[in-house]
Amino acid sequence: MTKNKSKRPICMEEYVTINGISQYLYHLGTNVDNPVMLFLHGGPGSVESLFTRAFQEKWEEIYTVVHWDQRGAGKTLTKNPDTLPTIDLLLQDLYELIQYLKTKYDKEKIVILGHSWGSVLGSVFIRKYPQEAAYYIGVGQVVNMLENEQVGYNKLLEMIEQSGDEKSKKKLQSIGEYPGNQIVFEREFLKKCNKVRKLQGKYNLAMKIDLSIWITVFKSPIFRFSDIVAFMKIFRANAHLHRFLGDFNLRDEKAEYEVPIYYILGGNDWQTPYVIAQKYFEEIEAPNKGIYVIPEAGHMTMMDQPDLFFEALMEINKREILKK
Repeated sequence: MTKNKSKRPICMEEYVTINGISQYLYHLGTNVDNPVMLFLHGGPGSVESLFTRAFQEKWEEIYTVVHWDQRGAGKTLTKNPDTLPTIDLLLQDLYELIQYLKTKYDKEKIVILGHSWGSVLGSVFIRKYPQEAAYYIGVGQVVNMLENEQVGYNKLLEMIEQSGDEKSKKKLQSIGEYPGNQIVFEREFLKKCNKVRKLQGKYNLAMKIDLSIWITVFKSPIFRFSDIVAFMKIFRANAHLHRFLGDFNLRDEKAEYEVPIYYILGGNDWQTPYVIAQKYFEEIEAPNKGIYVIPEAGHMTMMDQPDLFFEALMEINKREILKK
C-alpha cells in the first residue's frame, strides 16, 4: 500500500469488489466530515490517479477525493485484463461504487467531477441517477464528439494560417478531410486524430504527452510499472466505449438536470473546445449552476492552472454549503 508521505489523515489505496470484479480506489483527504468527491478520469482508459501530486493537494482541504481506475483502465485493467467495459457496465460500476462510498464515509450523496471522457460518463450518470449526486462538476466537458473535432480542427487551421507556418499547414493538409461526417474510432481515423493532436499540441491547443507528463507519472507514490503496460492496452480494452463516444451528443436530450451543474473549463482548451460547453451551458436548466473559464489553461485544466482551478472549486463548495 502507498506510503503516506503527505501525512494526510486519509491516504489509502484499496481494491473493492464492485459489480463482480476487483476495482482500484485511491482516497486522499484531511477530514472525514468534508464532502466526498469522486474523480472520473478521462480516456476512455486514461487514469488520472497518477497525477494527484500535480494538482490536488489543496483540494484535499475541502474534499475527500477518491480516484477510481475504471474498468478497462489502470490498476483495475491490470487486475481484470479480460473484463472489458461497455457504457452499461460502467454506469452500473459507478452506481455500486457510489453506494460503497456513501456507506464508507456516511454521506447521503457524493460530489462527482468528470474530466474529458469522465464528463461523458458523469453527465449520463447524473441523468440516470440524479439522487446519488450532491452536484456535478464537468472539466474538459464533452458535449458532442463530432462538433469537438470540427471546432478543434478549425481553430488549429486558423492558428497555423495566422502564424504563416507552411510546414504545419502542409502536414495538416496531408491528413485530408477531418473529422468527416461521423466519428468511427478505427485505424484510419485514429491516425488522422493523432496527427491533429500533435499539431494542436504544438500550438498549445491540446494536451501534450511529453517528458514532463511521464516524470509526473513516475514520481507518483502509487506508480507501478504495470501502469505503463495497462496504458498501452487501453485502446483495445475500450473499443466498446469508443463506439459510444463517437456518437455521443448531450443535445440528444433537453438540457434539463435535477442536480446542480458546474463547469470548469480551460480558456485554451481546443481538444474539448470550451466554446462548445460554454454555449451548451447557457441552455442548462438545473437547481443551481455555475461556469468558470480558467485563462491560460488547456485540456489538463487543473494541472495547467492549479491555483485558479482551486479558487473555482472553493467558490462551488461555498455556494453548495450556503444553499443548505
